[in-house]
Amino acid sequence: MQKKETLADFYKRYPQKARPEDEAGAVQNELGHFNVSSREFCKKFAPYNRRDFYKISLIIGEGILYYADKAIEINRTALVFFNPNVPYSWEATSEKQAGYFCLFTEGFINVHRNNSLLESPLFQIGGNPVFFINKEQQDHLSQIYQKMLQEIDSGYIYKYELLRNYVHLIIHEALKLQPADAYFKYANASSRIAALFIELLERQFPIDSPDHVLKLRTANDYAERLSVHVNHLNRAVKEVTGKTTTEHITERVIKESKALLKHTGWSVSEIAYGLGFEYPAYFNTFFKKQTHLTPTSFRQ
Repeated sequence: MQKKETLADFYKRYPQKARPEDEAGAVQNELGHFNVSSREFCKKFAPYNRRDFYKISLIIGEGILYYADKAIEINRTALVFFNPNVPYSWEATSEKQAGYFCLFTEGFINVHRNNSLLESPLFQIGGNPVFFINKEQQDHLSQIYQKMLQEIDSGYIYKYELLRNYVHLIIHEALKLQPADAYFKYANASSRIAALFIELLERQFPIDSPDHVLKLRTANDYAERLSVHVNHLNRAVKEVTGKTTTEHITERVIKESKALLKHTGWSVSEIAYGLGFEYPAYFNTFFKKQTHLTPTSFRQ
């Protein structure tokens, strides 16, 4: 089973969203955890993982939500509910990414042992998490998020009770709406195979420990896992994306290696082994061929 992204992992990826208590490591307590933020620092791509927290996002911008085994095109403002038991990733397709999100643990929302929220249709596995909304609904929900942003920075002693009520209000607003029905329909077999390949590729990342060795390294590895002939896989991926299977794998490994070099203290050897290279020298050659820099030069 793929490792869940923890709150600590989230704040490592988005340190600017952490509050003083989060930076100190106290992201959990007996009352659970809650945070709210704008999507100002939204990255172009979020890794395909389960999380150990709930999240409700007001997405203003376009992108593709990979949710469980489905892909949902977000081409207008949407309210999206994320369940910690369902893996997902986000790929932005427009430069503009605005809106808000709040994240919280089960302990925060169930502080009074009231399970009605998490049993609602919005958080059911197999349900539809996306609600497309109009301008009036967007303005109303934006006001709720803005009130949460003001409240979380206040000194009001009961602010988390009030924040909890705002979360309930967002949920009740969503229950009035009809869920979106915008799941992609694969045009043909090639589209389906290419989509499965891309999803499987993204599931290999991030590499969260030097002991986590990348298992799928070649087009043959992916073909075997998808139970198709490698030539069939290559043709489908090339037809749909314009790139070869190997090009996709190479680009993703380079992207991950740059992130590890930039954001971790792992040695080049640890990164090489984690990315599935038998010897660090092989990784050095591979990285330099693709970037014209050695890993050490890039890091510096």
